[in-house]
Amino acid sequence: MASRGRQAEPRRPVPRLYLVTPRDPAGLAHLMAQSLAAADVAAVLLRLPDAGPEQQINHVRALAPAVQDQGVALLLDGHPHLVASAGADGAHLDSVDALKAALAQLKPERIAGCGGLASRHDAMVAGEAGADYVMFGEPSMDGERPSFDAISERIAWWAELFEIPCVGFAGTLDEVEPLAAAGADFIAVGEAVFTDRRGCGAAVAEAAQRLQVAETLA
Repeated sequence: MASRGRQAEPRRPVPRLYLVTPRDPAGLAHLMAQSLAAADVAAVLLRLPDAGPEQQINHVRALAPAVQDQGVALLLDGHPHLVASAGADGAHLDSVDALKAALAQLKPERIAGCGGLASRHDAMVAGEAGADYVMFGEPSMDGERPSFDAISERIAWWAELFEIPCVGFAGTLDEVEPLAAAGADFIAVGEAVFTDRRGCGAAVAEAAQRLQVAETLA
């Protein structure tokens, strides 16, 4: 309760989910249908198969209606040159340099997000360059991540000082609540839900429930 004569701090909106698809495209349409039916999702980050540009564009176009018709943004993992022709809503770039190189292709109509931020300086440069969001905690290609404490600290620092949204990548469902509590605007989940033995729909529903629990404890 706010003290008398002092205005209460506005409550931060409940963070929303950001799904990161598996690298294997097999059965992806079915997985997306299950996931998007299970809970509110803000965005889907689509990892494209190793194929030629025409095949990649067709892959995006085949999946896009199932995502975008639900009011969910569809972002490509890299490949900013394919965003417009494939009908995606934007791209996620894995470094500040990649972000800067992609801005002319994406802005102002489409979303440009940035991850692969190894330092506070990198994050600030990405924000100043025009990133629509920054992401902390995503694994590298070899699966390595910073320590969870380091990820939480970076999110808390960003949330306190900057208005640009921040995405916290949860490696497990148990990381969802503390990343939300640290101040993330969006919580990204990938393998944590798509490899869940109960099915991705049940896992996504649990992730959403954990976000609500984190909000009640804030």
